[in-house]
Amino acid sequence: MPDTSPGRTGLLAVVTGASSGIGYELARCCARHGYDLLIAADEPQIEVAARQLRDEGTDVTALLADLSTPDGVEQVCAALGSRRVDVLCANAGRGLGHAFLDQDFAAIQRVVETNVTGTLHLLHRVGQIMRAQHEGRILITGSIAGFVPGTCQAVYNATKAFLDSFSYALRHELQHTGVSVTCLMPGATETDFFERADLLDTRLGQQKKADPAEVARVGFDAMMRGEGEVVPGWQNKLRAAIAMVTPADVLAEQHRRMAEPQDASGSAPAAPADKPPAP
Repeated sequence: MPDTSPGRTGLLAVVTGASSGIGYELARCCARHGYDLLIAADEPQIEVAARQLRDEGTDVTALLADLSTPDGVEQVCAALGSRRVDVLCANAGRGLGHAFLDQDFAAIQRVVETNVTGTLHLLHRVGQIMRAQHEGRILITGSIAGFVPGTCQAVYNATKAFLDSFSYALRHELQHTGVSVTCLMPGATETDFFERADLLDTRLGQQKKADPAEVARVGFDAMMRGEGEVVPGWQNKLRAAIAMVTPADVLAEQHRRMAEPQDASGSAPAAPADKPPAP
């Protein structure tokens, strides 16, 4: 694969969910390594991000596109035209807190369509381009949340379990094509995610979080080395290792304690009177 040392290279990176957080920082990593950028997000802030990224001396095309929809993915593909794609950072994602039956089903659909359906659609389209050109690098933003049944965050964790698993399979399908696939699996990161997912009143939302710039750097470096997966931070590595050997029932209860909304005193609500307290 081409060497991408700093300086304009003429190579192109596509980064989704790039208006802020990990996606923005991934785009900045690409810019600093000489890639031109096509960035997309469903937030108007994508234009602000584009102006900031142009300060890195790279060419940036910004798209306000809803990547949970086929039309949004087609916008990205239309913007590519016939140009080759050297890097795809499939980072667009959406979270959702609270108990499954208390969530609005339209919001549930939006999470699944953004994290899974839209991501798969874009990977399918851009992956075909890369396979035809016999080279490319793909980074999929999964999560260590995919290792844990996400009580009070059930749909989000399930979508990340899907992406974590899918990335391994796609990597092996493409292993002889010149296209690498890397799964970035961060833990809690200091982004707008927790506010948008209505998780600020939970222990999960209030805990110390990782720097998105560092998470992105670790992911970018792993992608450039062609590694299959990377978990940033020793604490997250430890959490992932523990999750692998802990019964799912125990993990689900632990996650409830972290993700269940707290009352005004800072405690999780008491169990209903007709149910025994959780162990």
